[in-house]
Parts: sequence; C-alpha cells; structure tokens
Amino acid sequence: MKRVKYTTRLFSIILVMLVIGSLQTNAQRMNHGASRSMGRSGGGVQRPAGGGNKRSINGGSVKSPDRNRGNKARNNNNNNIGNKTNNNAGNKTNLNRGNKNVSGNNVNINVDKSKTVVNNRNTVVRRNNINTYRRPPYAYGGRRYYAYHPYYYHPFHPFYWGPVWHPWGFFIATLATTAIIVSVENAQYHYDQGVWYSASNGGYTVVAAPVGGTVTTIPTNSQPVVVNNVTNYYYGGTYYEKDGKQYKVVAPPAGAVVDGLPEGGEEVKVGDQTYVKVGETYYQPVEDNKYEVAQVEEGK
Repeated sequence: MKRVKYTTRLFSIILVMLVIGSLQTNAQRMNHGASRSMGRSGGGVQRPAGGGNKRSINGGSVKSPDRNRGNKARNNNNNNIGNKTNNNAGNKTNLNRGNKNVSGNNVNINVDKSKTVVNNRNTVVRRNNINTYRRPPYAYGGRRYYAYHPYYYHPFHPFYWGPVWHPWGFFIATLATTAIIVSVENAQYHYDQGVWYSASNGGYTVVAAPVGGTVTTIPTNSQPVVVNNVTNYYYGGTYYEKDGKQYKVVAPPAGAVVDGLPEGGEEVKVGDQTYVKVGETYYQPVEDNKYEVAQVEEGK
C-alpha cells in the first residue's frame, strides 16, 4: 500500500510540473507576439523598404526609390537647361549670311555688304588684233600674254595722283559740292575730279569707273595714251575716250602704256615673269618704269 501511495504522489508531482511548464511556454509565446505587434504598430525601428541592411553613403537616412527618381529627374532637367540650352544659345556661333546677331558669348561680325567693292568691274581689256603684235607672246599655264614692248621688270610702287584721288574701296561720309550724279544702265554713281563713288550705308565708297559713264570734264593731269591711232586719256586707273565735248569711260585698251598704276594693284608671278594685276587687268612692266596693258588669251 505504501508503495502505491508513493507512486501516485510522484505521478501527481510530475503531472503538475508538466502543466506548469506548459503554462510558462504559452506565456512566453504571448509576450513575444505582443512585442512583435508593438513593433509593427510604430513602437519599434522601421526597416527601410526593400529589405536588407541598406546604408546611406553619407551616413544619413536612406532615400526612398521615389525620391531618387525625383532627384534624377531634376538633375536631368538642370543638365538639359545648363548644358544643352546654354550651349545652343551661348557657345555656338550663329553663322548667318549678311549681318550676324550679337548674343551670349557669340563672336559676331557685322558685315555691310553695301560697302563690298568688286574691283574687277569693267576691267576687261579691249582686245587688239593679234597680228599687229611684232613679238611672240609669253606662254605659261595655258595662257598667252601679248605685249608690244619687251618685258623689263621693276618693282611695283603705287602712283599718287594727289589728295583728291582715292583708291577703290575707300569710304567717305560726305561728298564735295563739286560731285555730280552719273547714271549708267539704271545705276547711279557719283563722280568728282576723276574719282567714282557708289552710295552705301552712311556714306560713299570708291568703285571702279563704270564703262559707258560719261562726264564733261576730267582732271587736267590725265595722261594721253595712243593705241592704234586712237587717243585715250588715263587717270587713276581709268581710261576715257573723248566723244564730242564729253569723255566716256572705256575698258583698258591692250597695248596702252602708262606711267603709274593705282593703289590696290598687286604683283602676280606668272612663270618666270612678274605682272601687276589691277582688278582683272594684267600690266606688263616695261622700260622707264612704265606698264603696258597685256592682252591675255586662253590656250596653248
């Protein structure tokens, strides 16, 4: 009997211990569950979206993907405005034909086309009969250069006709009261003491004398030039032919020999010979510091 009672008590004690252990386990589970629910409701530390242990580069809070996208968009916009727009407006040079606008960092040059001088206007040589030349032409580069006088080189020095004469391209704001208007083929020119002008913005520009232009007087120091029994008068690079009581501008006659060439002429090397080119007219240097209008023919 005693053994049975002892066994029953031991069994009861073990049963009570098992019950107590089970109650403690359930209580711990309930505590953990409460702490988890408190963490979710705002009492705990909130992990960054996306999971993992992400850290900001500078040690601050990690930005959300939406914020990053916003900043990238703003940065892209700034780059577009700062680089693309400014490059288009500030650094690129606008190459417009005519006048160029000034803006930003552009380097602009205002070109007044009305003052551009075409020096080859009306400078085509009046051709002479080739059979009248006593010497063979100088041939080079597919061209033949005819002249009555032998070639004799001397350095080119522009001739000075006095203070009232000006070279092609010279600009002047006002004209003297002695200037007159001359119409040639529906174009108006101004003539004064052997110099021809064309009106341009804000003034007048010296141009080559227009062939056909007629005036009543020419400078008294004009040089008579006889070619094929025809007398022309030479002054300041221009040739005149007398027509009754007037003087008409003519193209340079081949074979004419003159004492001086105007400013604007340039030496041009043609093979072994050096010519002075005024507009499109070639002058061959001859003896006594004179120049002859060369007749230039194409072909070998």
